[in-house]
Amino acid sequence: MKITKLSPIIRRLTASNSNMFTGPGTNSYLLGNDEITIIDPGPPIIDHIDDLISIAGSSLKQIMITHTHPDHSPGAQILKDKTGIPLFGLTTESSRQRDERINLDKTLHHGDQIKTTEYTLEVIHTPGHASNHLCYFLTEEKTLFTGDHIMEGSTVVIAPPDGNMNEYIQSLELLRDYPIEIIAPGHGDLIRDPMTAVNAIIEHRLAREQKVIEKLEKHGPVCIDAVSYTHL
Repeated sequence: MKITKLSPIIRRLTASNSNMFTGPGTNSYLLGNDEITIIDPGPPIIDHIDDLISIAGSSLKQIMITHTHPDHSPGAQILKDKTGIPLFGLTTESSRQRDERINLDKTLHHGDQIKTTEYTLEVIHTPGHASNHLCYFLTEEKTLFTGDHIMEGSTVVIAPPDGNMNEYIQSLELLRDYPIEIIAPGHGDLIRDPMTAVNAIIEHRLAREQKVIEKLEKHGPVCIDAVSYTHL
């Protein structure tokens, strides 16, 4: 177990599920000391869940998930079952059709605030990668926990029907309204120049979209199955 202290009230423990999609693994974050919130307990790896329980101990107050993809939320259900601690997050009709069932004690919405004696988390609904994706803004440290909305070192998969590129771009643009100084992603290390990262992702996605538009204008209408990298 390698716990990384990122600030006086933020610790990170990375699950052992490293692969081409998760990078070094899924980051679980523990916020606070006296009233601990765990964000994204990760995949159903029992040793990882037991390590989180060992670190948090009796100070664990709540569990929160960014979304219900299998590398982020199954561990939350196990952690809840083991400890009886309430689980917060969001599900949508689309996410329930795609992902494993999860039993939330509280459904979160955009603008909700989760307050403890040590810190405040503001909920930001950021659909795009997933319809039920949430980011959490730690106001005292101006740190944004982004799950899969923004990852360090890689772009994220946008897979319809639950994923939506227009919503993803809009959700990225929404982050410009917050005084974010640090991004704590679901995969990879801290991002310390957040608006540069946000703007770069938006520009990259729009540039790819424009490339597709230009090729379609050149070749004319074509069915999706006929589109290939050689065409583009």
